[in-house]
Formats: sequence, C-alpha cells, structure tokens
Amino acid sequence: MANFTYIALDTQHNPVSGKTEQADRASVIAALTKQGLRPVSIKEIVDKGAAIGFLSSLNQAKRVKSDQLVVMTRQLSAMISAGVPLLRALTSLESHSESPALKMILGDVVKNVEGGESFGDALSKHPEAFNDIYVNMVRAGESAGILDDILKRLAAQQEKSATLRKKIRSAMAYPMVLVFITVLAFFGLMLFVIPQIGNILKDLGGPDAELPLLTQVMLGISGFITTFWYIILPVIAAGVYMLLRYIRTKPGKRKLDSLLLKVPGIKTIIMKLAIARFARTFSALMGAGVAVLEALNVTARAVGNTLYDEALVSAAKEVKNGRSLASVIGQNPLFPAIVGQMLAVGEETGQTDTVLVKVADFYEEEVDVAIEGISSIIEPAMIVILGGMVGVIAASVMGPIAGLAQSIQ
Repeated sequence: MANFTYIALDTQHNPVSGKTEQADRASVIAALTKQGLRPVSIKEIVDKGAAIGFLSSLNQAKRVKSDQLVVMTRQLSAMISAGVPLLRALTSLESHSESPALKMILGDVVKNVEGGESFGDALSKHPEAFNDIYVNMVRAGESAGILDDILKRLAAQQEKSATLRKKIRSAMAYPMVLVFITVLAFFGLMLFVIPQIGNILKDLGGPDAELPLLTQVMLGISGFITTFWYIILPVIAAGVYMLLRYIRTKPGKRKLDSLLLKVPGIKTIIMKLAIARFARTFSALMGAGVAVLEALNVTARAVGNTLYDEALVSAAKEVKNGRSLASVIGQNPLFPAIVGQMLAVGEETGQTDTVLVKVADFYEEEVDVAIEGISSIIEPAMIVILGGMVGVIAASVMGPIAGLAQSIQ
C-alpha cells in the first residue's frame, strides 16, 4: 500500500484535499469517485529512504540491453495487434520479463498509464531505456491509432542499429587487441628485458665499454621508465582519464568529431555511418507521421556526431523558413550529393521514408565494406610495429655483442 495526497472537486465544485492509503493511483481515483469527488491532482508520497533504496537498486540493476528492448517491442506489437488492451499487455510483459531493470521500468510505466498518462509520456520518464526516437514514434502512433504498426517499425529499426553496432565492434576488436598487446609488450621489454640485457653487456665489456648509439638510447629509455615508473604510469592513467572526461563534454566531443573527419580512411567511415543513421532514423520518424521539424531535431540527437547534429538543427531552421529539406541537405558538404537527390525524389513522390530506407541500406553496406578495408590495413600495420619494436631491441643487443666479438679477435 502507498500513501497519496489528492485535490478533488465535490458536487458543488468546491476543492477538497486530503491523504489516503491505497494500492495505486487507479484505486485512489476509484475511491474518490465513489465518494462523489472528481480528482484533479493525485500525488504519491514518496519516502526519502525508499526513494534512495529505489535509486540504488536501479543503479545496481543491469541496463536494458538492446536485444531485450527489441523482443519487448515485438511482443507488445503482437499483443496490441491481437486486440489485447495496452495496460494488460504491459502488465503481462512486466510479469514475464527476465531483465530486472526492464521489469522495474515496466512496473513504473504501468503505474503511470494507470494514473491516466499516455504511453509515450510514461516512457519519456525513462530515457535510460527509451530514447527520444522511441518516445516520439510511440506518441505519433498513439495519436494516429497505429501503435502496433509503429512498434513493428521501432523493432526493425532497433535490430538494424544493433546489427550495425555489433559489426563495428567485431571489426575493431582485433586491431584494439593488437594495440593493447603492443603497448604491453613495449613496457614489458623496457621494464624487464632491456635492464637485464644492459647488465649482461656491462659485464662482458666492462664499465668503460663504448656502446653503439642505438643501444645507449634503448638503455636510457629503459632506465628512465624503470626509475620513474611510479610517476609515469599514474601520469599516463590521469592523462587518459582527463582526455576521456574532456571528450564527453560538448566542446571536447566537437573537437574530436572535427579531428576524426580530417583523418583519411576514418573520415569515410564516420561520414557513411552518420548518413546511414540519419536516413534510418529520419525515415522511421517520417513513416510514423512525426512532423518534419520535430523529426529533424530528434534525428540530430541520434546521429552521434556533433557536426551532423548542428547541420540537421540548422536544416530544421531553414525548412521552417520555407526551404525544402532536399535543397538544404544537398548544399551541405557533410552530405553526399546522392542524399539530397534522393530526398528530392522522396519529396516529389511523397515517399520520403521509403526512399531514405534505401539510402540507409546502401550506406550501411558501404560502412561494412569500409570497416573491413581499414581493418585489413590496421592489422598488418600493428604487426609491423610490434615486429619493428622487437627488431630494434634485437639490433641494440646484437650491435655491442658483435663489437665485443671483434675486440676479442
């Protein structure tokens, strides 16, 4: 049972306020109606200790995975298509959910819907699980009476996005492992191998032996790292932490995005990925009946690149002033000419969402090809770097040994 405060109007339209203990908001409404009162405002009295416990349990619970969200969306679409009332469908999904986080969120959504809120408004209170695209499409589906069809579109879009993310992660996993091994090997050699080799060379040649320049440089680097490792490692860790923290800020994210769009190879992947996300998201919102300006502003937050975000927000302002979206996008250097041309075709035929789906499919395939290409370059490059490190160390060792051998002869 929970405690609620309420404000209601009696039969004479006089305000009446008070407190009551009921199971949920629906029970409060029913109890007030039986008393001849019309509810105006109902608020649950939340105990601070309980609220802290709820927040801590929510933080401890795992975040909702994209696969779980896709399954939930498809199940909800199927139940609504079969004629199951929304509230009953949500209650069923909550009781059968295997995810603690999703179960908790659905329970809160059910309470809000029971209290009279729309499904979209109830979802908007949980941005950690339901982003702006999801919420706006649900709201459009509710207003148009096609919620089941919109949920099918949402599930398909989420599956496409999840598939693309998995491909990118799997393609970059091996190069990242090689980078980690290379860095680990460098510090391992500098801390443990090179000092031992230096001692051996000094034992063989004596303290006054003149070593080659390469060997002196390697021993100097190794000596510096060995002596000041307790300073170097924290400084590197702090630098990485500060860099990651700066990147998460808006100015830092913009500088990073600007820098990446200037790097050959990476620039192509980022542009194609951003265009694919724009086309997929914007087509889904347009197909759901969301207004163009709202669809552009929502899509801008979903592209994942601040430069494209700014470009789409600027495009929304231009469209508001009377320009066509195709002309605005076509003149922006961030978008290839084909995107503006396809948008023009979509605007002329009234099938913008269908045309953009084809654009998204095309650029997602291009992203796959580009990632495979750059991965095939990164892998041998990292192997060459790792082999080069071993080669330099071997040369720094063999040089003085060869010199000592000649001296002995």
